[in-house]
Amino acid sequence: MTSSQGNEEQGGSGLSILTVIALCTFTASLSTRSLDPVLPKIADELSITVATAAGLSAGTALTFALVQPVLGATADMIGKARLMLICLVILGVANIVGAFANSYSLLLVTRIFCGVGAGGTFPVAMSLTGDLVPLKGRQLALSRNLAGSMSGNLLGASLSGVIGDFIGWRAVLILLGVLVLAGAAMVLTGFRRSMAVPRRPVELSALRKGYAEIFSNPNAAVCYSAVFVEGICILGLFPYLAAFLVELGEPRLSIAGVVIAGFAIGGLFYTLSVSRLLPKLGVHAMMVSGAVLVASQLAIIGLGAPWQVQFINLVLMGWGFYMLHGSIQVFATELSPKARATAFSLHSFFFFLGQSAGPLVYGFLLSRIGKASTLLVTASTVIILGVVVARLLNQPRPR
Repeated sequence: MTSSQGNEEQGGSGLSILTVIALCTFTASLSTRSLDPVLPKIADELSITVATAAGLSAGTALTFALVQPVLGATADMIGKARLMLICLVILGVANIVGAFANSYSLLLVTRIFCGVGAGGTFPVAMSLTGDLVPLKGRQLALSRNLAGSMSGNLLGASLSGVIGDFIGWRAVLILLGVLVLAGAAMVLTGFRRSMAVPRRPVELSALRKGYAEIFSNPNAAVCYSAVFVEGICILGLFPYLAAFLVELGEPRLSIAGVVIAGFAIGGLFYTLSVSRLLPKLGVHAMMVSGAVLVASQLAIIGLGAPWQVQFINLVLMGWGFYMLHGSIQVFATELSPKARATAFSLHSFFFFLGQSAGPLVYGFLLSRIGKASTLLVTASTVIILGVVVARLLNQPRPR
């Protein structure tokens, strides 16, 4: 990071700015899974099926992935803090407008804008952290953002169900909009000094140079391929967990929600333990350890363990996933220091593409070879992934 970049992005003391960034990832992540628990109520009120209402979540996730290459490059050109502020405002306003939607079409449009807003918040926040924190302490700093994101995902899904039962789904969106706009106000306050820096002119040649520098780095192909495979093998499982529990005689969707929440809890455990694990294991051994931990839990789930055991499986899986994924993120932040937001947004782009393809891959394998064999295949793939990535990724030099 050059000194000019540092002056552009910093707006106060390192600790307070990193706290602002973590809080922003928290508020933005609240919207990600917030509508899932209240989809039946939305379907009833708008006279649509639950399957159609599920398109609201799919629209948000797909938009989140598709906007990454554009927003990442935009952040590098106009400033990361400035773009994060704009996206938080879009996210907050879209939530509030959605609360007053009287048709599915209008609500879907607002959720698409939510995907744009969230897509320009979390990846940009991670790349901004890469600008502010030296390489030596970056994985710990990135883990704070992950903690904010995991907490937002966990609370967004659980609290929206409670609020939806007592007040209704529209109140959920209004509350989310207010919280996100409060996050925008924090960015405006914390990065006031960087907001005064004139924008760099938007040059397509600079955009081309940024992409060229990213893909000239041999770590780029490894990072992007790795997170794509992660999305397929690990996140692609989630749509089938409830069905697996039904096969075991547990039809309650609330129990499925508890089991899935274990993954986010495991992510929080990672953020609490990374400062102790990283010095002992090192980044490459942490990748392999995380992959082995994930793979072992996939195999146990394939054996048809009861939901109480699967909850523990998901906690350990989340812990292992972020040991692997969080380590890869460190390398992604160093693919191109001059185009860090672009590089990290591409990282999110490939990860969410993997998540989109994952359910299709699982569906194909489940119909052909069954649950136990499918999960053994994905478990083996994750172990191979961890070993290969640990061998191929070259440690970036501190800057």
